[in-house]
Amino acid sequence: MLSFFWLRCLLKMVKGNIIVPEDILSFCCNGLQGSTSAPRAREPGEQEEAPGAMASPPAAHNPTEVQMSQLVLPCHTNHRGELSTGQLLKWIDTAACLSAERHAGCPCVTASMDDIYFEHTISQPSASPAGQRDGRSALGVGQVVNIKAKVNRAFNSSMEVGIQVSYEDLCSGKHCSICKAYATFVAQGPLGSKVRLEPLIPQTEEEKIEYSIAAERRRMRLVHKDTLKDLLTSSPQETELETRDGSGAVPAERTRVESVELVLPPHANHQGNTFGGQIMAWMENVATIAASRLCHAHPTLRAIEMFHFRGPSQVGDRLVLKAIVNNAFKNSMEVGVCAEAYGQEMSVSRRHINSAFMTFVVLDQQGQPRTLPMVAPEPGDGERRYREASARKKIRLDRKYVVSCKQTEVPLSVPWDQSNKVYLSYNNVSALKMLVAKANWALAREKEKVRMYTLEEDKFLSFRIEISVCIPASRAFSLLSNLRRRHEWDSHYVSAELVQKVDDDDMIYHVVSQKLRNENKPQDFVILASRRKPCSKGDPYVVAFRSVTLPTHPARAEFTRGETLCSGFCIWPESQDTSKVAYYNQAMPGYLTYVTTNVAGLSSDICSTFEACEKFLLKNKEDLISRLQDF
Repeated sequence: MLSFFWLRCLLKMVKGNIIVPEDILSFCCNGLQGSTSAPRAREPGEQEEAPGAMASPPAAHNPTEVQMSQLVLPCHTNHRGELSTGQLLKWIDTAACLSAERHAGCPCVTASMDDIYFEHTISQPSASPAGQRDGRSALGVGQVVNIKAKVNRAFNSSMEVGIQVSYEDLCSGKHCSICKAYATFVAQGPLGSKVRLEPLIPQTEEEKIEYSIAAERRRMRLVHKDTLKDLLTSSPQETELETRDGSGAVPAERTRVESVELVLPPHANHQGNTFGGQIMAWMENVATIAASRLCHAHPTLRAIEMFHFRGPSQVGDRLVLKAIVNNAFKNSMEVGVCAEAYGQEMSVSRRHINSAFMTFVVLDQQGQPRTLPMVAPEPGDGERRYREASARKKIRLDRKYVVSCKQTEVPLSVPWDQSNKVYLSYNNVSALKMLVAKANWALAREKEKVRMYTLEEDKFLSFRIEISVCIPASRAFSLLSNLRRRHEWDSHYVSAELVQKVDDDDMIYHVVSQKLRNENKPQDFVILASRRKPCSKGDPYVVAFRSVTLPTHPARAEFTRGETLCSGFCIWPESQDTSKVAYYNQAMPGYLTYVTTNVAGLSSDICSTFEACEKFLLKNKEDLISRLQDF
């Protein structure tokens, strides 16, 4: 049967006049293996190339993009016929590393892997009826995992790689997303020295959006520990066991797992260090065992918090993998896992090389999460881990609600509190950067120095006002980010009161504006203003605005409460003393008539407002008070 298959393939190659020894050799070597790029189907009407001719690359192709397709074989699955999550992590890390090294041109190592949320159960249909009943896609033996990885942005010596994982059912042709992740890689030179990376130039609209938001994701990673610390400080000290009946709680010590692995040559990467994907797979294995000891069932992995690689290990090292259930909520549990390395069997000095937190659930026959027993933490470190797990759950919910949602799915005025400030700030700036990166802006009107552009989308009409001003960009940034001075040039503003200074980059204002047409009272807004200085050369100064809600400032009878979804300034230096100032706004329904009237030329109000803005900037560019005042 196999011989007939090969013969049929060779006959097809002969008929197409494309048979060459290299084709046969390549097919024989790689035809049954996972490939790092999918074959491209010929488009209708496309001409065949002459033998030996080189195909021209597609337009605007990201040179760092890597595509990997893997056929799921029995050796890749667990005892239930499911694709092993550890195996998937190996493939993800491999594809991401190949992409990073394409850009760096030198060896790269994994520094971290951001939160991974599994959108679908990765199981074989025949082996997991529950997975089918809950509507989740099944992935088992004989199906294909497709992984696409590409560098989103390069910083000094590190870069962010975006990874998309999907599965393909070869029988039905169905494609479905499995997960999305972001990995940070560091380029390494001789003897482990850091390498300064060349900047990445995005080409497509999607790449420009990812490039711009990558700086915000990097900022969010750097403040993650501080966010957790602030949340723990502000939370009550009592544990859930003290507020609920914990008589049936399972001691956390019963779930503890410790396992050792010897790093052999097959576990090493091409640089001689232990393969990061292999370490993640081992960590997932012990975490699954710990979760099973609590629920006495086979758990399903739902999410992985950031893998953080603290240092390398080499062939010959012993890796000690530890896992314990930190906390069990009603339908899910968090397992903490860490990896330590040491070089000699009798050595007492261990190096902490990795840590992560994994969230598991247990599904019933209908595919719904089962109720889990409570966990009784050990005194001391156990209680600390218990409280930290609750804080991480809060952070995960905030992040998934605010960051992972599409912009149109996030409510306009999101409740503000200290625990979600990082993610609201991220969403605020990212939404503006996404709007800026859109490609279909059309010049609608031009009046002297002021240019007005519009962007028509399904649900929104957005506009951009652009003007060049003889002022350094940093000075314009300082003046325009202070909403308390906006009434000096914007006649629509009556006042802006600083309600809360969150930090040096984020402020909350209560803004009162003029009455709208057909309204008998003025509008008021509660606005989060987030500002960012350029992350690297070519980036703009950013001041982003969005509505939030505060318990201290509810809607009042004397005002009409207004909302803004996405607006703000981007300021680009054109020279040392000249800047391009652009204001962006996604017009809300109450503001739409005002915008369209100006776009149609029936009013010059917007243009006049930004002419006043230019005069304000020129008048105050040498103002000492404004120079010293950040906000």
